[in-house]
Amino acid sequence: MSVRTRFAVLLSAAVCLGALAACGSDQTAEDPSPASGSTQGRAESSAPSEPSESAAETVAVPVYFVGDTPQGPRLYREFRQVPADDPAAGALALMTSGDALDPDYRTLYPGGSFAGVQVDADPIVVELPDESWTTAPDGMSQDDARLAAQQLVYTLQGVAQARKPVAIRLDGAPADLFGLGGELADEPELDVRALVNVTSPEEGATVSGTFTASGVSSSFEATTPWEVRAEDGTVAAKGFATAEGWMDKLYPWETEVDVSDLEPGTYTFVAMTDDPSGGEGHGPTEDTKTITVQ
Repeated sequence: MSVRTRFAVLLSAAVCLGALAACGSDQTAEDPSPASGSTQGRAESSAPSEPSESAAETVAVPVYFVGDTPQGPRLYREFRQVPADDPAAGALALMTSGDALDPDYRTLYPGGSFAGVQVDADPIVVELPDESWTTAPDGMSQDDARLAAQQLVYTLQGVAQARKPVAIRLDGAPADLFGLGGELADEPELDVRALVNVTSPEEGATVSGTFTASGVSSSFEATTPWEVRAEDGTVAAKGFATAEGWMDKLYPWETEVDVSDLEPGTYTFVAMTDDPSGGEGHGPTEDTKTITVQ
C-alpha cells in the first residue's frame, strides 16, 4: 500500500468515526431535544441563490428527498418548480409525497401532507395534519425519524433562504414530529446529506454536443469523477470535476461534458466521490441521472 493510499485510508476512517459520533444514539426519535444546529455554510450556489419567478408564475425551490449511499440513507436535493404564491406548501407537497424526478429518491413520510406552513415566521411554523405524525409510525426507525425531520428542515430553510429552526404545531400547540420534540434545527451537511449530488443535468434531460454538468460534493482532494454510461453499463465517456473544496461541507463543482462523439440514445450520467482507498473504505457515493443524447 502506497503512502498516499495509507493516508487516504486513515483520513477516510477518521471522517467515518466523526460521522458516527455525530449520528450516535444520544439523539433518538424519543429524545425531546432539538437537532443540533450547524454553523457550516450550504453549497447552494450551484443553483439559483433565491427562488426565481417564471412567466408561468412558478418559482424554483430546493426539495430534499432520501436516497441510499454507502453511509446509509442520506438526503438528495432537487430543484423543482412550484406555485409562486405558496412555494413552501408546494415544496412540502412534493417532499411528503416522494414525487421526485429521480427514481432513486424517495421520502420517509407516510401518506398525507402537512396542514399548513408559515415560512416567513421565526421559527418557521409547520402544522401537523393530525396526531398520527406525533409518533413514529410502524416500521420507522429512530434514524429514519431523525432523517425525516432533516428532510423537512433542509427543504423549508432552502425555500426561506434562511437558517431558521422549525417549530412543529398541532392545532396551534407545540407538538412532536415522529417522536422528536422541540424546535428542529439543521444538522451538519456531512452527517445527513449525500456526499455528491447532481444539480444539472436533471433526470430525463436531453443533451447534445457539449453540456455543463454541475452539483455539490465533498470528495477526496475535491476531485469529483464523472462517467457517461451506455445502457449496457459500458463507460462511453469519463472525466472529473474539481469542487471548490472538501472535507468540512459540500462544495459546488462544474464541468463540461462532451457527448458529440456518442451515438444518439439513452445514457446515464454518473457523478461520484473519489475513492483513494482502493475499495478498502465505504466505496464511492454516486448520483445518477438518465439523459438522452441527440
